[in-house]
Amino acid sequence: MTRYVFKMPDLGEGTVEAEIVAWHVKVGDHIDEDQVMAEVMTEKAAVEVPAPVTGRVVSLSGGPGDMVPVGAELIVFETEGDASALAEPVPAPASATPAPSPTPSPTPVGEGRGEGSELKPSPQPSPARAGEGARTGRVMASPASRRRAREAGVDLAQVHGSGPHGRITRQDLDAALTGGVVPAAAGAPAAPRPTAGLAKRVGSDEIKVIGVRRVIANRMTDAKRNIPHFAYVEEVDVTELESLRQHLNAKAPTGATPLTYLPFLIAALARVLEQYPQCNAWFDAERNVVVRHRPLHAGVATQTPDGLKVPVVRHAEALTLRELADEIKRVSDAARSGKASREELSGSTITVTSLGKLGGIVSTPIINAPEMAIIGVNKAIERPVVANGAITVRRIMNLSSSFDHRFVDGYDAAAMVQALKDLLEHPATIFIPG
Repeated sequence: MTRYVFKMPDLGEGTVEAEIVAWHVKVGDHIDEDQVMAEVMTEKAAVEVPAPVTGRVVSLSGGPGDMVPVGAELIVFETEGDASALAEPVPAPASATPAPSPTPSPTPVGEGRGEGSELKPSPQPSPARAGEGARTGRVMASPASRRRAREAGVDLAQVHGSGPHGRITRQDLDAALTGGVVPAAAGAPAAPRPTAGLAKRVGSDEIKVIGVRRVIANRMTDAKRNIPHFAYVEEVDVTELESLRQHLNAKAPTGATPLTYLPFLIAALARVLEQYPQCNAWFDAERNVVVRHRPLHAGVATQTPDGLKVPVVRHAEALTLRELADEIKRVSDAARSGKASREELSGSTITVTSLGKLGGIVSTPIINAPEMAIIGVNKAIERPVVANGAITVRRIMNLSSSFDHRFVDGYDAAAMVQALKDLLEHPATIFIPG
């Protein structure tokens, strides 16, 4: 027997330590080479760490929430035979899930987390056959799998990965080499339903703040501590906007992305921010410089199973209404599925957070630093209002906005929201050059 010490790998980009998010093995377990044994997280990404050898786990260093320096002992194996030949430098694992963009915005209510509440096991797909075509983008596999594929003459781009985010596991490669099919995961029995009646509940749960939630907590705390927020709320009559939205959706071709209020809002923002560039800006604290951006890179706050993320619709000013709807859906879906790239989760110049049907009357969104402003969309409801001296029913929606009061004066913030209100209440003017 030989002891094999695996150290925390260098995950790149100046990383000096990583947080242990979860262990997928325990002391005494026998694990196979390429089996995922841990998930660790840097300030940039969550990374799955595969086993470099086959053997028995002798010891683990640290628990969830602990920080482990790069190069420090992470896990010790007991292997059969001479493990020294396997002790090659371990590069950063290929399966990485981007962390949330800097300083998340307030959590949109009713978005993302409640969808698909019942989890069911599904069969894992078989490897790609000849004629199916190679996948595009980066192939995610461990160094050991790459070495085996290279020695066997297998193109990994033709192998379907059944692991997280399409990662090629050892079983996927075995199936590709033998022409077999990866077996489906066994279904877990359904939990028994509780009996009817009233009963006392006792006890409490402790949830350690680690991983993405820790990053969110730290950055939101920094944003609220360092940025003096100025809140401004305005109600908007979206009756005409709702009529236009329904008309365009009814006329849309089959399969087109349905139009929500967000594409109209971002299109209107693209017009308004030309007049109020101080709201489409960053504050670079290190250089003590305000950076005003000409393009509109709109952040769309999105709730995901991993926490709040802010994917970015880039150059929104150059997109049509349909293109905005398609891009909002694409980046939001990518964020929810964990497939968004780091570039898609950073670089927004102003953030929009839609609170959906449960949005309430008003909210106080937290600015997505280093930005200067955030726009929150509340629920749109029909209300009786006075118009032209008579009571009538109109569809009203509130916009709840926050601004960095250090660099955006209250007058300018209010004027910007009023200009946005004017465009949304007369939606045709959003598309008229002027």
